[in-house]
Amino acid sequence: MPSGEMGRLIAAAGAFVVSLDSMVNIAFPAIAAAFDAPPEQVRWVIICYTGSYAVMSFIAGTAADRIGHLPVFRSGLVLSVAGFALCGLAPTFGFLLAGRAVQGIAGGLVYGTAPALATLGAAPSLRGRRLGSLNAAIGLGFASGPAVAGVLIGALGWRAVFYARVPLALAALCWALLVRGSQGGEPTHRLVAARELLRAPVLAASGLSFVANAAIFAIWLLAPFYLVGVRGLSAAAGGLLFMLTPLGTAAAAPLAGRLADRLGAHAPMIAGLVLEAVGLGALSRADASTPLATVALALCAAGFGLGVFQVPNMAVVMAAFPAAHQGAAGGLTFLARTLGLVTGVAVLAAVFAQRRVDVGVEPAFAEAFALAALVVAAAALAAVAARPYTRER
Repeated sequence: MPSGEMGRLIAAAGAFVVSLDSMVNIAFPAIAAAFDAPPEQVRWVIICYTGSYAVMSFIAGTAADRIGHLPVFRSGLVLSVAGFALCGLAPTFGFLLAGRAVQGIAGGLVYGTAPALATLGAAPSLRGRRLGSLNAAIGLGFASGPAVAGVLIGALGWRAVFYARVPLALAALCWALLVRGSQGGEPTHRLVAARELLRAPVLAASGLSFVANAAIFAIWLLAPFYLVGVRGLSAAAGGLLFMLTPLGTAAAAPLAGRLADRLGAHAPMIAGLVLEAVGLGALSRADASTPLATVALALCAAGFGLGVFQVPNMAVVMAAFPAAHQGAAGGLTFLARTLGLVTGVAVLAAVFAQRRVDVGVEPAFAEAFALAALVVAAAALAAVAARPYTRER
């Protein structure tokens, strides 16, 4: 098998295991009950994880350009096993947060090197498709996690969402260890310069990714409480509906990659942002009597829109850097995504917590989703204005 193809598959496998962290979102109500924590405090389970892998993804990608992508990638899988075990064993909420930080560092090591491994040896005309495959694996992990989590939590409790990933991470690690070191890319001796990170195309694409991912976390943070708390669904049923958002992202990724290779990145990026805003806006109108089919369609639309946006957005950033700095470029894409997630969690949780006190749960839910929709709509307008800076070079 060609080294580039093997790298693409290994990257997808590792990213899939890390992306199964979506299982934790369905466990939020059970975790909150186990540690007697209010919903807004549970946000730290997300922030400790995403905050640590936000920073580590860029550091890992940059380091991988110096020492090779595979060694860093393998280290991430090893540390993932440790992080899963720590979280599963957590006796207190604080211990759980510490385990999540370890898990986040591990995720950053994997995510930060996966884009470079996926595009190893690929011609520029195939970059979108390679990144589409990687994002499809990430989306599949996010999509399958909630459904599996619903079953695990119902049968074994919330700790099972961490223990279940230990053998998967070990399997991915064994596969990565079988790959020759030369298939991880050639190390370089020059670190990426700050001025390369501050160029207009890189900043514009990263800023749009920040906003799109900040807004989508309205679903990741609040939808489980809506589906289980407001609608009274079981964890398993809530997981099946919740998975429609990442499933939409996974389904859109290969299509978005082909569109980016054929049409360029700009049009798919704008279309994806518009569709995400429509889905979030529809969710802002949902209440206890909204047909579940309508809720399902809105969840899927928001996820599909994000998938259409993310692949060409990542292609723009990767194309802005030379081959020697593809690790830094890939890490930067996840840094922008994850800083958006952390900001989205902090802001939307604060808005929801305050408005929940002022007006009640359902109106606060609606206002948080309306805010997310408006922000993404503004980003779509900004993308139109930023067209000269969001073209692949």
